[in-house]
Amino acid sequence: MSVINKAKEKSNYKARIKRSLRRFYAQRWLQLFAILGFVYILIFNYLPMLGIQIAFKSYKPSMGFKGMFTAPLARNYGFYHFISFFKDPNFSIVMRNTVGLSLMKLFFSFPVPILFALALNEMRHIKIKRIVQTVSYLPHFISWVIVYGILFSFLNTSNGVINSLLQSLGKEKMEFLTGKEYYYTIAVISDIWKEMGWWSIIFLAAISGIDQTQYEAAKVDGASRFRCIWSITLPNIKSTIMIVLILAIGSLIRGGMGGSNFDQSYLLGNSLNYERSVTLPYYVYEMGLAQQRFSYATAIGLFQSVISLLLVLISNYVSDKLTGSSLF
Repeated sequence: MSVINKAKEKSNYKARIKRSLRRFYAQRWLQLFAILGFVYILIFNYLPMLGIQIAFKSYKPSMGFKGMFTAPLARNYGFYHFISFFKDPNFSIVMRNTVGLSLMKLFFSFPVPILFALALNEMRHIKIKRIVQTVSYLPHFISWVIVYGILFSFLNTSNGVINSLLQSLGKEKMEFLTGKEYYYTIAVISDIWKEMGWWSIIFLAAISGIDQTQYEAAKVDGASRFRCIWSITLPNIKSTIMIVLILAIGSLIRGGMGGSNFDQSYLLGNSLNYERSVTLPYYVYEMGLAQQRFSYATAIGLFQSVISLLLVLISNYVSDKLTGSSLF
C-alpha cells in the first residue's frame, strides 16, 4: 500500500506542477510584469542594504566595493560615527528643521486632501468634477526642479511677479527665496499644492466604496449634506484615513506625505537660509556625496531609517488601540 500511495502522491505532484506551469503560461505577460517589479525592488531596495555595514566601519572611498566587507570596525565598537553625529554642532539644527518642518507639513498637508476629496464628492457636475480632479493631481508628476522654477518666477527679488506687484503698490521688495523666515511657509505651501490632488485620489476611492443606501436613508430622515459627511462619509473612510496617517507619520523624518524635504532643501536652500533649510535627508547627501564621508553619511541614514520604523510601529499600535485600524 505504501508503494501505491507514493506512486499516487508522485502522480498528483506532477499533475500540480503541470497545472501550475499551464496557469503560469496563460498569465505569462502578467507574470513578466510581476517579475520585473520584483527585480527592480531587489536591485534598488534590497541589494543596497549591503552598504549599511559601512556605518559601523572606517570605510574610505579608495577601498572600493570590497572595502565594505574588509574595512576595519570603527572605534567605540563600531558606533563611532553615530556618536559623532550626536555630538555634531549641526545635529540640533538638522533635527529641529527636519522634525519641525515635517510636523508642519503633516498638520497642514494631511487634512487638505481629505477636505478636497469631500468637496469633490459633493460636486454634482460630473465634467467639472473630472476637470478639477485632473488639474489637481497633475502637479504630483511635475518634478521639484520645475516647481522651483515656478516659485522663482513668482518670488525672486529682481522681477518676480509678487515683488513686482509689491513695488507697484509702493512697498519694499521681500527676500522670499533667501530670507530664512519665509522658508517654512514656502516649503509647506508648495508641498500642499504639489501633493494635495494625488493623495485625494485615495480618499475619493474610499468614498466611492460607501454603500449609497446609507445616504438615501439619511436624506429620507432629513439629514443635510454636512450631516451626511459627518455621520456617514467620515466614519466609513476612517480606516483609510488612519492607514494614510500611519504612512505619513512613518515618512515624517524624510518629509511627511510628500517626502520632499531633500528636494526642497536642495533647491530652495542656500547659504542665507541654511539654518532653516538643512534637513536630515539633505545632510546625508551633504556629508556623503559632497564631503565623501560615506561611513558617517550611512550612519545618519541608518539613524533616519530606524526612527522612521519606530514611528510606523508606534503609530500603528496607537491606531489599532484607538480605532481598530492598522497596517499590520
